[in-house]
Amino acid sequence: METRLHPRFENDPAARIAEDALRACVHCGFCNATCPTYQEQGDELDGPRGRIYQIKEVLESGEANATTRTHLDRCLTCLNCMTTCPSGVDYNHLVAVGREVVERDLDRPWRERLLRGLLARALPARWPFRLALGLGRLARPALPARLKRRVPPRQATGAVPRPANGAAGPDFQHGRVLLLGGCVHDAIDARINAALRHLLARRGVEVVETGAARCCGAVEHHLAFEERTRARVRANLDAWEPVLERGVDAVVSTASGCGVLLRDYGHILDDDPTYAERAARLAARVRDPVELFDAESIRELGIRAPADHPPVAWHAPCTLQHGQALPGRVEPLLQAAGFNLVPVIEPHLCCGSAGTYSILQPEMAGRLRQRKLDNLEAAGPARIVTANIGCQTHLQSGTDTPVEHWLTLLERHCPATPAGA
Repeated sequence: METRLHPRFENDPAARIAEDALRACVHCGFCNATCPTYQEQGDELDGPRGRIYQIKEVLESGEANATTRTHLDRCLTCLNCMTTCPSGVDYNHLVAVGREVVERDLDRPWRERLLRGLLARALPARWPFRLALGLGRLARPALPARLKRRVPPRQATGAVPRPANGAAGPDFQHGRVLLLGGCVHDAIDARINAALRHLLARRGVEVVETGAARCCGAVEHHLAFEERTRARVRANLDAWEPVLERGVDAVVSTASGCGVLLRDYGHILDDDPTYAERAARLAARVRDPVELFDAESIRELGIRAPADHPPVAWHAPCTLQHGQALPGRVEPLLQAAGFNLVPVIEPHLCCGSAGTYSILQPEMAGRLRQRKLDNLEAAGPARIVTANIGCQTHLQSGTDTPVEHWLTLLERHCPATPAGA
């Protein structure tokens, strides 16, 4: 796609990256076939190809408009289009540039500014979110059913054994990982990180953590607050540096959505002379939990579902299968543990969670959630398992079928002593 940047963008490194992405696009439209919002709306402007044209117009004219903002806001950034694209268009970074320009150039209505500002401040900060969640849980019995579903109940966690030094997992050599707590993750469901600690401890892998860092930066990034995102990344690198200097083999988040942004740290700070190298090193160490296990390790741990365990449905988060390019990795682990997985149609389509999307675009998010739940529950599973806290909470708000993380499902059926010990 031929592109001529407006003079205001000629010396903008981000715009040059966007220009390269635009030039790669060949207008084939394969992306629209797998775009959730295009499938729902049937509007070219609500598909990746239409959004690419709109971003091109902004970068060439130097002017943004409210219509472009509406259609960019409606994008889930699920990155399904990147999985489908035969030309390798870097839509992820292209849409980020487009959103940043639009956000910088156009003033939003005051209600939108207020909501987005509150999200950017409250979600990455632990105590305000925990306070709000605690108050919501206290009031939950009196809330209307629609609101009650939006407040996740407290999840109890059992005692977690202390990790020990020892054997390594299949993706690293020395058995020491940095586990990130995140901003809202443990407040919503502390069982997930506890489950990973337990499973790795059973394999003799040391788990180290640090309370100095907060949100990975995904919240600000979703809101197109790029300077705040960069500041967040720098602060995290400073907070994690003492642990990283002592040596770790992997940096792990049990939220696949956080994993996508962590892997992008090198890109986010690639023009920062002080932090670029550190950011790239951190990004190279990022692993999703699914990369720390294989079918053999599941069997060695002695994880085994009871013979009468009812079937489960696997929901693959977009951030795992498209963002981190790890499709089809969890299913073999569940099957190795003896779980019966029901078939699910349209497994590639987004559930509508998408970070802050379900809050800012509730109507579209609700439609996509219902479509996803219809597909997940069609074969009558007893529970749904996923790999991202956002998807887990969003899906659970629309169904009575239990929704949980795949790590907690496996950990619940892990014996106290590994098989053969």
